[in-house]
Amino acid sequence: MSAKQLTDLSQLCIHTITTKPWSIEEAVQNFSKEGVKGITVWRDALTGRNMKQTGELIRDNGLSIVSLCRGGFFPAKEVAKRKIAIDDNRKAIDEAAELGAPMIVLVCGADANQSLEDSRKQIRDGIAEVLPQAKAAGIKLAIEPLHPMYADTRSAINTLAQANDMAVELNSPFVGVAADVYHLWWDPALEQEIKRCGENNHLFAFHICDWNVPTNDFLWDRGLMGEGCIPVRKIRGWVEETGFDGFYEVEIFSTKFWEMDQSQFLNKIITAYKEKS
Repeated sequence: MSAKQLTDLSQLCIHTITTKPWSIEEAVQNFSKEGVKGITVWRDALTGRNMKQTGELIRDNGLSIVSLCRGGFFPAKEVAKRKIAIDDNRKAIDEAAELGAPMIVLVCGADANQSLEDSRKQIRDGIAEVLPQAKAAGIKLAIEPLHPMYADTRSAINTLAQANDMAVELNSPFVGVAADVYHLWWDPALEQEIKRCGENNHLFAFHICDWNVPTNDFLWDRGLMGEGCIPVRKIRGWVEETGFDGFYEVEIFSTKFWEMDQSQFLNKIITAYKEKS
């Protein structure tokens, strides 16, 4: 069943990567001015910033920090590389705590020089290793399954079923999943697995955009909601049936949109959010 049309911006979150040409200060100011209520901060936007002061700036402008993006990239054939990844995830947890972000989105990673099974085991072991630190800091870890086209190097977790299985295995209230329609819309088991998220109370995040037809670039050509073939509102209906009442996060990578005036793009996001999401 499709969800009802959205009429306000109380659950709208926008990722800083979506309006990449803006600095985080510009994004915060402009999101706030237009009535957006949530922001997910990408770590590249924090370069050279004081984490605590940036968090205060965001909250002072009436925005909730939904998550920090991203951690993960655990797998590697070489032990030394896996240690580097663990150290970086520990750093991300410290950053999230200082910023005041309650969650880190995990783009889990993969290594094409080894089997997907080995990569998945390393992801599970990596999350388990950093979990005590995350729990102590009160930071949730959201496993984000990525489309199978990214299984070579970006993520060996490619279906919501795999993410659900891993969250259940790790068995912690601090480990759950982030569901992104761009990565999951094609999956015939999607409705069932979203329901399973609700049964296990671990649907931590919901990301929205659209799949352009044709897609000119599988990484840098995401569409605004309503521009492509993803039934965003229908999927949102399934998400809401789980009891999810969090933010709907607009995450769009698009060279086309980054080249345009970002204030105009923000207006397009808000219109698409209300009319097509």
